[in-house]
Amino acid sequence: MKIRKANLQVDTFSVYIHENKREEQTLIAIPFINWSTIIPYEEDNTGLTKRLEEEFRSALNSEDATHLSLKLVQWVREM
Repeated sequence: MKIRKANLQVDTFSVYIHENKREEQTLIAIPFINWSTIIPYEEDNTGLTKRLEEEFRSALNSEDATHLSLKLVQWVREM
């Protein structure tokens, strides 16, 4: 499991990322906003970014939702 720090206008918080190679998916959890999701390896970057951005809109402002979505996609694809 990797723990990253997300720096947004609202606050700085921890993002927990766990890669499950056997099941070909990644689990991401952000306790600060009570959010988690599973990302399958085959999900494309554009679709993933849009999905995450929509999910974050209820907890974050539009700019932070976009920034966090792009950052998460980058972190997940690095693994």
